Amino acid sequence: MIVRDFEDIVKNQRNRVVSDAQWTSVRMLLAEDGMGFSFHITFLDAGSEHTFEYKNHFESVYCLQGTGSITDLATGDTHDIRPGVMYALDKHDRHILRAKDELVMACCFNPPVTGTEVHRQDGSYAAPESVEA
Repeated sequence: MIVRDFEDIVKNQRNRVVSDAQWTSVRMLLAEDGMGFSFHITFLDAGSEHTFEYKNHFESVYCLQGTGSITDLATGDTHDIRPGVMYALDKHDRHILRAKDELVMACCFNPPVTGTEVHRQDGSYAAPESVEA
């Protein structure tokens, strides 16, 4: 059984806290935990806009706090994000995520991330086999 405390990770396990341009991700479960997915609590700054395309991962996201929107760049469809809304990037969907307020999101990645990933210029994470731990 794996039991982790968010506050303990933030205070004492800084290697599991990753920040990049206008977001911070607290990685609660990583590849090394052997679960087959990773689980993160991610904070996106109010007013920020992010273009992502997880070419090497599937992601599902559940909004815990805040408001914003997600636009599917293949279709142009835009959906509101608010507490209780989930989206899943089942086709490695290139998208724009906009945070009107600070967004707090629970995220799962498959395959799991190792913990050190930040977004590459194209908005993706490197494939797991090419990620340096």
